[in-house]
Amino acid sequence: MLNLRSSLTLLKRNGFRPWHFGALAVLCGAAVAAGWPAWIDLFQQGWRDPEDTHVLLVPVVVFWLVLARRVRLRKVTPQNRWAGPVLVALGWLMYAYGDARLVESVWYLGAITTLVGAVLTIGGTDLVRYFLPAFGVLVFLIPIPGSLRAEIALPLQTAMAATAEWLCVTFGFPIERRGNVLEINGQPVAIEEACNGLRMVFSLILVTYAFAFSTPLRWYVRVLLLAVSPLLAIACNVVRLIPTIILYGYAGDAIGDFFHDIAGWAMLFVALLLLIGTLRLVDWLDLPVIRLDRAGRSE
Repeated sequence: MLNLRSSLTLLKRNGFRPWHFGALAVLCGAAVAAGWPAWIDLFQQGWRDPEDTHVLLVPVVVFWLVLARRVRLRKVTPQNRWAGPVLVALGWLMYAYGDARLVESVWYLGAITTLVGAVLTIGGTDLVRYFLPAFGVLVFLIPIPGSLRAEIALPLQTAMAATAEWLCVTFGFPIERRGNVLEINGQPVAIEEACNGLRMVFSLILVTYAFAFSTPLRWYVRVLLLAVSPLLAIACNVVRLIPTIILYGYAGDAIGDFFHDIAGWAMLFVALLLLIGTLRLVDWLDLPVIRLDRAGRSE
């Protein structure tokens, strides 16, 4: 494993000089300053809107993926830096277009692309080659447009309500459903956007992404984990939903609200444990899980 000092030593050995690091800081600062309104709006939306809180996790995941893959710095050289200025120009065009046409997703993407271009202008395309997952996770910074989220959320709310009704009846709790509203013990409980599981799906996909690409796994194991994560998130949301409905009906709104919020975070950890269990299952089936380099060592 490499510490910060040895990582810098490797970069210097590969041709990077102190002026490279100074230029990188200046260019990245200029890129952020150029798209400052988009960056501020992006993180404010992630802070204000509970459905976009996963945006705040993205910088942490980027840092974690770079840290986990820092041994690859020995392969990075400052070559093929032409892609950087091209991305800066493309990002600025997208930023201007999104701002003029009020297309938020293009506006955000333009600011992100400009910053990536600034990094590649100094670091070269080797950075993308060896740290692709860290660049790829930046897509999660862009919030889902409201119209698209509604198309996903509304059917999911109905499905959650129907599933909750069936499970409550199965466990012997008398309950009635009218659309997305469940009535238990005379108390109406609405299955709204916060209860449909979509928030947990995006957060868990992000956590799974960090886990899958910071561990030396084979490609099909990573695909399996990412494919299973939304299903596990929805299943965990159902597990959270049943006791929440019962508490709203029999213990009141205050206790129901408290349990709803606490269980949301707890289920995220439960889902992550289930993902690790999935990895153990693949290993138990005697399928190769760990990816090895040419010398037979785990990468």
